[in-house]
Amino acid sequence: MIPPSFEYVVPESLSKAVSLLAQNPEAKILAGGQSLIPMMRFRLAEPALLIDLNRLPGLEYIQEEDGWLKIGALTREATIDRSQLVKEKYPLLADTTRVVADPLVRNMATLGGNLAHADPANDHPAAMLAYGAQIVATGPTGERAIPAAEFFVGPFESALAHDEILTEIRIPAPEPRSGGAYFKLERKVGDFATAAVAVQITLDRAGACTRAGIGLTNVGWTPIKASQAEAEAVGRQLDDGAIRRISQLAADAAEPESDHRGSADYKRGLVKTLTARALRKAVERANGGSR
Repeated sequence: MIPPSFEYVVPESLSKAVSLLAQNPEAKILAGGQSLIPMMRFRLAEPALLIDLNRLPGLEYIQEEDGWLKIGALTREATIDRSQLVKEKYPLLADTTRVVADPLVRNMATLGGNLAHADPANDHPAAMLAYGAQIVATGPTGERAIPAAEFFVGPFESALAHDEILTEIRIPAPEPRSGGAYFKLERKVGDFATAAVAVQITLDRAGACTRAGIGLTNVGWTPIKASQAEAEAVGRQLDDGAIRRISQLAADAAEPESDHRGSADYKRGLVKTLTARALRKAVERANGGSR
């Protein structure tokens, strides 16, 4: 199909882009375009104005600063995938980026666009929930930092106001003895997950878990933060018995629906299995094991 007609503008500054959004209630932001353009082709999105951010300077970077890993919203998935800093210190992010769609999509897709799209089937939202990340929005009154747990408010609906643009993602720098992992089951390479689980943990010197984050992909109308499973992990040695209990609580937090990818019961079973795998890999990495 061909999208309906629309106006197209390339703003010369972020402030101009924000102003254009404020003036046009039917406007949409174009970042990587890997989600928006297909939706426009099928007329699932019909913006009257397309605001292309791709030539804006200063929104593509990966850097550690003030206790955060800061990533500019226009940073391409492929850039994150190649980052040595991400590979060495943020293995959960590395895992997640590696399985986003396929290499062609990753060359254009942006982290900011992935999150702003707020698709519960996207991979990064669950990772941001597990990290306890912040998502920075810039609007007419300046910046505000939104906790990832408050950002995804509905299917394809985020906490961004219409006149705000997602400009930065902030991931807490890992404490010593931290590790994370992302496990995903997909029908074929490049497909959305049937189910996926993101885990980020920190262990003390005795091996007890002092912090746990668990996010679930594509098993609800929004990405799910498995809070009860997280609470079960904290203060415990993550042995086989604890991992079984935590994994069951993660599965209980899932709210899947039966569809062509499988039944709801099948997906809950996947969440349980993938949580156990992600926890074991996260523990291995926290103890200095393979990345």
